[in-house]
Amino acid sequence: MQYEVIIAGFGGQGVMLIGQLLANAAMLQGSTTSWMPSYGPEMRGGTANCTVIVSDGAIGSPVVPRPGAAIVMNRPSMDKFEPLVQPGGVIIVNSSLVDRKAVRTDVDVLYIDANRLAEHEVGTNKSANMVVGGAYIGYTGAATADIVKYAMAKKMVGKEKFLAANSAALDLGIRLAEEFLAAKG
Repeated sequence: MQYEVIIAGFGGQGVMLIGQLLANAAMLQGSTTSWMPSYGPEMRGGTANCTVIVSDGAIGSPVVPRPGAAIVMNRPSMDKFEPLVQPGGVIIVNSSLVDRKAVRTDVDVLYIDANRLAEHEVGTNKSANMVVGGAYIGYTGAATADIVKYAMAKKMVGKEKFLAANSAALDLGIRLAEEFLAAKG
């Protein structure tokens, strides 16, 4: 099995962190993985995206022109990456910052009000990235929650005060994806 996802948004939204956690979790579970970041000309506030591939076999290239999934954290990312997702794939949309619906009808689309949910359910909107990251994990099963949380603890050494909120946000996203899949049938 191979999972390919593009995670995109503004610099500072935690796009790279989601990708790194997914790639690290994949390695910890014994999968082959690649993580390829791409930054706009600005750092914070500019555009940023990364591509993550998780595979049970060899990965030929980290470049993914037609991913099976996209996580879009803002409107410019939705505009850019919605057309690229393979038919039958999934787009996870941070509807807090994306003010339009997908035009595609050949993909699943999860609209998650990630900023609001992170603020009200977790206590900080800085965990919005973990909500959508959790939704991706819950939808695809590319990694387990426990392994992602372990990777998170390793990545956030010195920032342990954020672990509880990020872990709760991840669980929230997983639950939302599971509810979406259950409703879909």
